[in-house]
Amino acid sequence: MPWWLDLLLLGAGVALWVAGSDQADDVWRVFQRFLAFVAVMVVLLGGRQILLEVAALSLALWLPSARRCESRDSG
Repeated sequence: MPWWLDLLLLGAGVALWVAGSDQADDVWRVFQRFLAFVAVMVVLLGGRQILLEVAALSLALWLPSARRCESRDSG
C-alpha cells in the first residue's frame, strides 16, 4: 500500500473514533469505533509498516490497565 493511503486510513480511523465519542446513540458509537478499528488494523496488518506497528504496541503498553481503572472508579 502506498504511504498516502496509510495516512488516509489512519486519519479516517482517528476521525471516526473521535466522532464516535460524541455520539449519544450507543449502537452508532460502537459502529463508528468498529470502523475506526478496522481502518487502523488494515494499515497495521496489511502494509507491514514496522514503525506503525511499534507505535501501536507502544500505545497499547502505555494505556492504563482495566484493573487500575476499576479500582479508581470504585474507590
